[in-house]
Amino acid sequence: MGDKKNWVSAADRPELEGNLQYHIRCKPGDIADIVLLPGDPERVPKMSETWDEFKEVGRNREHVTHTGKIRGIDISACSTGAGGGSTASAMEGLATIGAKTFIRVGTTSGIQPHIKPGDLIISSGAVRYDGTSENYVSLNYPAVADYEVVASLVEACERLGYTYHVGITATAASFFCGQNRDGFGGYRQSWFQSRYEDLRAANVVNYEMEAATVLILSSLFKLKAGAIFAVIGNRVTNEFAYGGIEKSIAAATEAAIILKGWEKLKKENNKQ
Repeated sequence: MGDKKNWVSAADRPELEGNLQYHIRCKPGDIADIVLLPGDPERVPKMSETWDEFKEVGRNREHVTHTGKIRGIDISACSTGAGGGSTASAMEGLATIGAKTFIRVGTTSGIQPHIKPGDLIISSGAVRYDGTSENYVSLNYPAVADYEVVASLVEACERLGYTYHVGITATAASFFCGQNRDGFGGYRQSWFQSRYEDLRAANVVNYEMEAATVLILSSLFKLKAGAIFAVIGNRVTNEFAYGGIEKSIAAATEAAIILKGWEKLKKENNKQ
């Protein structure tokens, strides 16, 4: 797959023969226009096994991609790995071969006391500490979720009866120091705590590592995106319970179905 003789493009936008994308190893026709974006490669089969049918269309590095159908709609899932850099690479490749809507599906820690492990969080926007999106546009540019994707995720949670919260996410470039955790050996800086307290005072609801990148790239590329997270911890109460991931998967999948339904209605009524 990576044999040099199969490389046919220039260094500024490398692709393999047949427009096979450099990082995700998928080509045009491999993916649906709606793509779920988990971080963990092992979460992709957890998603696709809930569909009516699926096949693996790509596997390279941290990126595993499945495409299938559920209730008559086409759907894909592609793992991004952890952090903004690999997420941006995946999105660039997916957008190049036809992806139009992205739903980030991950895990998170709440930073407001009322948010409990097992709840879901839907991002309306994100604070840009991701370290990647600033390479695309000034930090003054807001990371905002597409309103239809947010609405579809809310509708999905309502249909499924899940407890959810909608709010601003903080996307950090680090799981440890960037989220007010000690580094190795107890290493820390004073601003770890002050940033955490400032985010809480500003009513930011959670920490994670990819949403800002997803939201910024989608806005810049005239695509749609949103994010939903399973809460596995609360940094205020120090509660931790690894679970609820099946809820975030179900809600994201339901939201994809809802979005395709709205798209059909808009076409029937000649609306954009």
